[in-house]
Order: sequence, then structure tokens, then C-alpha cells
Amino acid sequence: MSAADRRRIGVLTFHRCFNYGSYWQARCLVEGLRSLGHDAELLDHDDEAVNRAEARCLMQPALPHRTARSDMPAMKAKARKFVAAIEALPLSPRFALDEWGASPTYDAVVVGSDEVWNFRHPWYGGKQLFFGRGLNAARRVSYAASFGNHDADEGVDEHWADMLRDFDHVSVRDANSHRMVTQARGVEPALVLDPCLQFQEVVVAGDPGEATPYAVIYGHGLPDWLAKAAQRWAGAAGVRLISIGYRNDWADEQRLDAGPAEFASLMAGAHAVVTNFFHGCVFALINGKPLVSAPSDYRSNKVRDLAAALGMQHRLVTAATPPERVGELLDTPLEPAIADRIAVMRKTSRAFLDAALA
Repeated sequence: MSAADRRRIGVLTFHRCFNYGSYWQARCLVEGLRSLGHDAELLDHDDEAVNRAEARCLMQPALPHRTARSDMPAMKAKARKFVAAIEALPLSPRFALDEWGASPTYDAVVVGSDEVWNFRHPWYGGKQLFFGRGLNAARRVSYAASFGNHDADEGVDEHWADMLRDFDHVSVRDANSHRMVTQARGVEPALVLDPCLQFQEVVVAGDPGEATPYAVIYGHGLPDWLAKAAQRWAGAAGVRLISIGYRNDWADEQRLDAGPAEFASLMAGAHAVVTNFFHGCVFALINGKPLVSAPSDYRSNKVRDLAAALGMQHRLVTAATPPERVGELLDTPLEPAIADRIAVMRKTSRAFLDAALA
């Protein structure tokens, strides 16, 4: 890339969440843009109420089920690892989230990925910065933005639609968000890959150091029928079940204190993945691991639409799925057609970014 084509880019997302997916999508997007030759950094917004909410969510992720007192040291260790990993990212000078015009000046700001437009988000919902208000940028772009569990049938109020129309280029990562943006702007947005899939070379996983085969359990509130099916499969296959980041008592081991790097390494070394989280599916795909997912209501739009886009709906399981079918899926490698679809979408996603930032 020539100096004339190089852009100063701010990436606006939920980069300080104590969540593996949020961390990795932020890192992959900012480092991915840097790999394309741009001068990119994360907009380091700050808000005391948000910080308190994130800390509460870290320590009590499965409310109303409270974290056991004995788990608190591990959760605090997890927090320290996240803080260190986040501080190592390329960050702008910190500014107040609700102080309009306080952010640095850029040639372009890329808003996304994550649920940046989710009106139902418990503490980020309705923050106008993510809709472009108060940004100091010549160009506003969204990449793989999502409305999360705000369903398209509920529509977008004209106040917010007006802000979306001010974006120069818009892309989303799921069909629900595609429908909402189309309704709001009158123009279809591009459908692109999550940054972790688009820039998967950023995810460098070390050796997990596990001597025996294991499968990853990622998420909380997984249904009992899935827990029983996974246990039945693991016992027959001679595979340990390791739960990362959240307690699942039916797993053989709890890795509650895992940081973002440990999460990536454990995902890379797993035999299979059982999850109800969006990025649990994404990291299984990055590493070519068999997976099953029973998405929670909160994550159903994201997981359902990812599965549909990649042709892997059969890996979404329900209470009606026979336990032996769950085991069969966990033993079956990902179909080559899934990787083919990812490859095609990587090309279209790169084309979107090249055009939006040209």
C-alpha cells in the first residue's frame, strides 16, 4: 500500500468487555486493518457505570445463579489477564464515552464488530457514539455490526435510522441485522464475516499443554439434555470435558481463570466444541473443530444466522436431537463446504473493506 492509500483508522467496539469473543473480535479487526497497511487503533472510550457493570458481569456471569465464593479467586485472576491483554492492544488516548466530540480525529472510524447496535444491551444499548454521533472522522464505516437480540420485527426508530443513514459504508454480520439496516436505510448492507474469521491469522494459539484428548465446553446456562449428551459422548470417546471461563459442574475440569490467550490455545487443541455462544462457534470454525451449539435466547439470532450463512444448520441441536446424534456430530469433522463458504465470504468481506476505506 502506498503512503497515499494509507488511512488513519479508529475502531469503535466493545473492546473492554471481559469476554473472549469481544476481546478477539476487537483485536482481529484492529490488527487485521493494520495488516492491510492502515494506521489503526481502538477508540478507548471510558464510562464508570459501564466499568462497574462489566466487573459485575465478570464476577457474576450466570445470575440469578450466583458465583460460589470458592470460585472468586479464579475469576479475579481471569480479570487480571483480560486487563493485561486489553492494555497491550493499540489504543487511542482514553476519552469519556458520552462526551461528544472527545474522540481523536481519523480519516475513518470503523464501527463494529459485536453487538454495537443492540438497543437491548444492558449497558451499551442506546449509546449514540456507536451510531456515529460525536465521531471525529471524515468517513463512517461499519464492519460486521450487529443488533444482537433486538429482532428485526421490532424495527428501528426513525431517530436511530437517521443516524444509520449518515454512515458512508455499512456492513453487518447476520441476517437479522441485514434486514434491520435495509429497513432503516432503504439500501441493503454488505453481509461480511466476523473479524475473527476474516482475519483468523491474527489468532496465534500456543500449545495448550494437555497430555490427553479433551473437548471444550464454552458458555453458561447450557441445557441439561445437552450436558447429558456431551457426557455420554465423552465417556464413550475417552475425552475429557474442559469448561473455559464459566463453571459447568458437569465438565471434568473448570478453567475459570483462563485469559484470552489460554482460551485461544485450548480451542485450538480441542477434539470438539460444545457451546451456546457465538464465538464458541467461531473459534471452532477457525480451528476446524467439530461442534454442536444450542444457542441461548439472547444469542439465537447471531448463531442461527451464522449457521445459515455457512450451511451448518445441522450442527445446531435442540432437546429433540437424540443424544447419539449429538455424539455423532462431535465425532464428525466439519464438512469441506463450510470452509469453502468461509473462503468465499473472506473475499467479499475484503472487497467491502477495500472499497469502504479507499
